[in-house]
Amino acid sequence: MSTPPTHAGRPFDELLAEAAAAPVEGWDFSWFEGRATEERPSWGYARAMGERMGRASAGLDLQTGGGEVLASAPKLPPLIAATEGWPPNVAKASALLAPRGVLVVASREGAPLPFADGTFDLVTSRHPVKAPFAEIARVLTRGGTYFAQHVGPSSVFEVVEFFLGPQPEEVRNGRDPEGERAEAEAAGLDVVDLRAERLRIEFYDVGAVVHFLRKVIWMVPGFTVEAYRPRLLELHERLAKEGPFVAHSTRHLIEARKPIAG
Repeated sequence: MSTPPTHAGRPFDELLAEAAAAPVEGWDFSWFEGRATEERPSWGYARAMGERMGRASAGLDLQTGGGEVLASAPKLPPLIAATEGWPPNVAKASALLAPRGVLVVASREGAPLPFADGTFDLVTSRHPVKAPFAEIARVLTRGGTYFAQHVGPSSVFEVVEFFLGPQPEEVRNGRDPEGERAEAEAAGLDVVDLRAERLRIEFYDVGAVVHFLRKVIWMVPGFTVEAYRPRLLELHERLAKEGPFVAHSTRHLIEARKPIAG
């Protein structure tokens, strides 16, 4: 997502139609090439996750999306599973990961994990909707690790509030990393690393915003092109006059371990 913009001067209706027709399954963001840019966290989650998976004996990737991040690991453990709750992503992840021996399990967000106690020495997740810390602690072995990159508070809220207006503080402050530390500790895990960063995003055309909101559906719940067409036209005209729409994502890296004793 780093090349110069190439679509900003195209007609409004053409951009909307293209973005509305684009597939949104999985966590492949290549469609945004030339249409948006996003800074990446300094810690390099996918690389670090892959290194840990290569050393694990039993791994679990939660809310795996289309399986793209897990598939980037050069080496996977002998026992490896992934969960996903959205049916189109379950199918996509299964097709991608099954050839590498990954068991992909359909499991809705918030449901108990369908695995026995103490099964995995590594549990990972990239951008879970909500980390189920009690269930993570249950399925981890003694001494096992939860290693994940989470979305932080007020992430991309410049876009959210453009469409929905100012959000209450309890919404803006959700996903606070210190609150998640407390949740992990309450579940019996020891948080050994917690790092947060705020990262710049630029959207170059209205189609990129439409695709983003269709893909990350919890940002503007119930978003459709038809429902928000007047606001989208306003954004299109703003982009033409002022250039890229700037927003900021927030991310935090969390590593927590289950005590060996206790």
